[in-house]
Amino acid sequence: MRILFLTGEFPPMQGGVGDCTNEIARALAALGAEVCVLTSAQAVSGQQPALSPSFLRVNSVEGSAVEVQPIVEEWNWSSLRVIARVIRDFAPDIAHIQYQTGAFGMYPAIDFAPRFLKSSKTKFVTTFHDLRVPYLFPKAGRVREWVTRELARSSDTVVATNDEDHARLATWGVRHLSLIPIGSNIPTAEPRDYQTTAWRTHLGVGDDATLLCYFGFLNESKGGETLIRALARVPNAKLLMIGGQVGASDPTNAAYLAQVKSLISNLELTDRVQWTDYTPPEIVTANFRAADICVLPYCDGASYRRGTLMAALAHGCAIVTTTPRVIVGATGPSPLPALRDGANCLLVPPDDPRALADAIQRAIASPELRAKIGAGARELAQHFTWDRIAQQHLELYRQIAN
Repeated sequence: MRILFLTGEFPPMQGGVGDCTNEIARALAALGAEVCVLTSAQAVSGQQPALSPSFLRVNSVEGSAVEVQPIVEEWNWSSLRVIARVIRDFAPDIAHIQYQTGAFGMYPAIDFAPRFLKSSKTKFVTTFHDLRVPYLFPKAGRVREWVTRELARSSDTVVATNDEDHARLATWGVRHLSLIPIGSNIPTAEPRDYQTTAWRTHLGVGDDATLLCYFGFLNESKGGETLIRALARVPNAKLLMIGGQVGASDPTNAAYLAQVKSLISNLELTDRVQWTDYTPPEIVTANFRAADICVLPYCDGASYRRGTLMAALAHGCAIVTTTPRVIVGATGPSPLPALRDGANCLLVPPDDPRALADAIQRAIASPELRAKIGAGARELAQHFTWDRIAQQHLELYRQIAN
């Protein structure tokens, strides 16, 4: 089977949608599929040769390959001609759009790709990674929702990654709707000769100190200010901010980052907060392993749409996060297992620094509780492996290709 992924971001660009696309593409290639990724021209490192309009990079995957074509300068209307040419040359059975509007520069052209480019040979699949009101362009209002619905209705099948978006898409009258989650973008492999005590010493964390960690970019939906205000209430704890501070798709991240750093300074917490910036995956894993508690205080509640949460689960972290939102319009039980307070995480209300600090201190006081919810997180993560996710995709592709 030949599969073409269309994504506005892809490694080495920093962003969760690009990382997820990379993982799915590699896993599908390992299952024997022929995979091509069409993405933005920014997805080229300084070591890449000069661009050409055809085959640009091959990622070897256990004897298979993923072809990556980073040739889209902008995702405007002219990008439809580029997509049409790649579809003609690659002749995919499936053209799979990995959709998050910020990753496509807020241009609506990609929303019309299935309508304008569909053929009897190529079926269009769209995965919606996040249906919340776009933080980049909230004033688009009805126009933004209209073009998003256009994409959903004109696709041959639609994939939601989480229960919340699945419930909303079910009200839009899409042809076929599936629920396939994402997994962790960070492999759980430490650096060679890794030792937790030595790593903590390297981070400046003493035996009597607690190391909290946060993973991912900062934006207004992720509760950064709540996290810092909670930290001020937890004595003798340090906070490790793991990963890049801003991503490739959202220019508003930088402004919010400045707000958080200003709050850190105002609360005199500068000496208790450490930033790693972007690091290779094995360093991310080492930092997860060194931390006592992972704190992810999403303003809109924990959700399986969050790759940062999936990474913390996969690493068996003792997670403190926010209570998932009640899903309006859901029908029947979800096929996805639940986050359960005290079993695989600790849950607190969003935007509540006091409750967050209390949960953190509860976890600090009980190594047994941390071990229990960490083991529960690791068990939960087994439902979200990329091998399983790739197999679900392949089964879906076969259903609509026939």
